[in-house]
Amino acid sequence: MARHLLVVDRPHKWDLALPGFDVVAARDYLTEPEYAALRRAKVYNLCRTYGYQTIGYYVSLLAAARGHRPLPSVTTIQDLRSSALLRIVSEDLQDDVQRALGPLKTDEMVISIYFGRNVAKRYDRLCQALFNHFPAPFLRAEFSRANGRWRLDSLRPIASSDIPDSHRDFVTQRARRYFERPHIARREEFRYDLAILVNPDEVDAPSDDIAIRRFCKAAERHGMRPDIIGREDLARVAEYDALFLRETTYVNHHTYRFARQAEMEGLVVIDDPTSIVRCTNKVYLAELFDRHDIPCPRTMVVHRDNADQVGATLGFPCVLKRPDSSFSQGVVKANDEAELAIQLDAFFEKSELVVAQEFTPSPFDWRVGVIDGRPLYACRYYMASGHWQIYKPPGSTGRRWGKSDTIAIEDAPARMVETAVRACGLIGNGLYGVDIKPVGKRFLVMEVNDNPSIEAGCEDRILKEELYDIIMRTILARLERRGGRAGT
Repeated sequence: MARHLLVVDRPHKWDLALPGFDVVAARDYLTEPEYAALRRAKVYNLCRTYGYQTIGYYVSLLAAARGHRPLPSVTTIQDLRSSALLRIVSEDLQDDVQRALGPLKTDEMVISIYFGRNVAKRYDRLCQALFNHFPAPFLRAEFSRANGRWRLDSLRPIASSDIPDSHRDFVTQRARRYFERPHIARREEFRYDLAILVNPDEVDAPSDDIAIRRFCKAAERHGMRPDIIGREDLARVAEYDALFLRETTYVNHHTYRFARQAEMEGLVVIDDPTSIVRCTNKVYLAELFDRHDIPCPRTMVVHRDNADQVGATLGFPCVLKRPDSSFSQGVVKANDEAELAIQLDAFFEKSELVVAQEFTPSPFDWRVGVIDGRPLYACRYYMASGHWQIYKPPGSTGRRWGKSDTIAIEDAPARMVETAVRACGLIGNGLYGVDIKPVGKRFLVMEVNDNPSIEAGCEDRILKEELYDIIMRTILARLERRGGRAGT
């Protein structure tokens, strides 16, 4: 069972009683063998300063070396010192900054952030966004306005002694709410904490509610306590041992930031950020398949200078794919040169490169699920009625999705399964879904998907609960190999 340590400079001045937490002097944490010997601990570093080689800095540094989980991490401490990173974050959060500060009459503003909140509720969204990027208990952000636009000038940690007296009741309330959230508590029978990222409002999410519950039960069967988290919980990633993404992933998106943050903190991550980058870009996949002789439809990577060669090379109709398309969205069919020109112009507005493929009609597409190089299931996804894809675009009439069925992996065509596993090996060892089109006697790989759909009654129809157990056993095995967390 992990111990929860509140590490402070002067414990006798810490007056917030929190059941289940040990208040520890920073020097004791650094020097006493009792703390160095702890196998599992969560360290909340509330020292006065995190400056380089100060006590606060060393608390987070040694916590990481001991395999404990510090908040803030050394990575966060270093990130706060990077002016270049602050500029990037300021640009990334422009909408939140302008929305929060736009109505102000002054051209300078200082906001104190206590566990992701400010005493003024109107700044909550901005404070939470900054806390997600830089998870540290107490922060102070300075903003200025020039030419009508606000910008973040500095963001730095502040000592508890720098908190104004008028804020102390609020800080005490925020600390209590943060530390006493239900997921902080841990039942002794679980060895590890697993975060499952879910967006309850997502249409066509990778897993439905029943499947999510089955993942949770499988995690518990394997000694992991599951916790459903959302996009607002980025700052809490370091509290867990593993992260399992069940929200559709994109690179320029919070799902990628979750995966990247988890990897930096030493968690086991499915999907890992490298897999997200590789799988979510069809230009990358096209080049990869060509280089490694993975069978696929004739393909061109199209740019403005070779756009006039598409028709002659691939014929008509042909298919155009936006590099980051998913769920058959961002995928269109061009029947002649006129349609091709119109569609390419639209695609080039968002991307310098577009993938074009010959049109290979089939009544269904195969999907082979693979994890850690092991094939799990084989599904047939049939084309939507009256449409050439398995999914009808928004606004279409009738059923949006075609029907599907699943067969045992040993009953699927052996050559197809072998091809799927080989394609996945070029990406990584994560959880993938390989889309394969049967054309005559050939099996053509269309793409490798990270974060594949696993829904109750579909992909789990053959393996049932065992499918969820296999995935959870894979996560558990990776945790065991690294001793729970990197550095333990």
